[in-house]
Amino acid sequence: METTSSVSLAAKALEQGKGIVRLTPTWVPRSFCVPGRRIKLHPDDYYVLGGERGGIDERWFSSTTPAKNGPLTGENEGLSHIVYKDEDGTEALFLLKDAIDELKGEIIGDRLWDEYQSWPMYSKFFDNMGPLPHHLHHNDEQAALIGQLGKPEAYYFPPQVNNHGGDFPYTFIGIAPGTSKETIKECLQNFTKGDNKITNYSSAYRLEPGTGWDVPPGLLHAPGSLCTYEPQKASDVFAMYQSLVNEAIIPEELLWNGTPKDRIGDYDQLMEAIDWELNTDPQMMANRFMRPIPVRDEAEMKAGGYSEVWVCYKSDAFSAKELTVQPGQTVTIVDNAAYGLIMMQGHGKMGVWDIETPTMIRYGQLTNDEFFVSEKAAKEGVVITNHSTTDPIVMLKHFGPKNPDLTL
Repeated sequence: METTSSVSLAAKALEQGKGIVRLTPTWVPRSFCVPGRRIKLHPDDYYVLGGERGGIDERWFSSTTPAKNGPLTGENEGLSHIVYKDEDGTEALFLLKDAIDELKGEIIGDRLWDEYQSWPMYSKFFDNMGPLPHHLHHNDEQAALIGQLGKPEAYYFPPQVNNHGGDFPYTFIGIAPGTSKETIKECLQNFTKGDNKITNYSSAYRLEPGTGWDVPPGLLHAPGSLCTYEPQKASDVFAMYQSLVNEAIIPEELLWNGTPKDRIGDYDQLMEAIDWELNTDPQMMANRFMRPIPVRDEAEMKAGGYSEVWVCYKSDAFSAKELTVQPGQTVTIVDNAAYGLIMMQGHGKMGVWDIETPTMIRYGQLTNDEFFVSEKAAKEGVVITNHSTTDPIVMLKHFGPKNPDLTL
């Protein structure tokens, strides 16, 4: 298989797919994580990059955002590739980022290109066996101090990849109302003394497959051990505020990960990154929890052979839908924005493409489960046929900022 950095094939690929391009699986390891083994990677391949890189516990979707993964980060790690198959059967791979840089509004739409000159989000599966440390993602103002963008994100817990809950299917979110800033600052100052006990001052919520959470920048959160679908702004900025989780020590360098070099050691800077009002919201669940919401009248959709719900809808930086097409049905789905998608269940046809949900994937293997739909193709309507007589097609669709269809 030929790999090329050239984007000369981008227009051909878009034309071949009638406005829809096929993407390769994008696997990302994390040295501080233990894989939950629910993202369909072959059991022999979770540590295929070597012990020092850690296990693969993430798969990134529609990503033009490189992973910030330390000095051993691989070339193009975290970046999605398009697959183009020539008439003679030769397959070539090239970056989705390069294709968007070349095709601009032709692929993501002029609305997004004119404002961002890029695809400004990505999504991922995050699949960890245990919980993550209490941490936050900086807002745009804070992240700009280290040359990055801020990162709002959201969670949805797909039932198809949550056959088990892992070690701790609960997520700590925020800071308990009534907690003083001095108390949290003291926890940060105790980071190198073992367990800094910061989650003593937080609330944990039990995670439920088929629901989700909204996580704006500046909100402390310790993600639980469900396999999570995570749409987010195109950034990989974070700082870990908890020193011990699941009996694992967190390196102090991760506490200062989002801090400008001239302020490392300044605990006031760490406190500035915390959105205090957001963290101490007494209505945290009412304001941040998300149950799916139908995109239109449910009876109307049922009569049409499908169901579609918003699963992430509280951020203006991205949104996400879950589409279900019933067995034996052919539907035409119209959206007014470009999107990436990942198949969760079933098989059939989408436009010119065969689509299918793999049971197991080898590292480096190509699949027919991930695609990117141009704005033009989305507006014209994507025709999907479910070839099964028993199994629904289920896919998750991730959209960029200010989705014109999101009018909740």
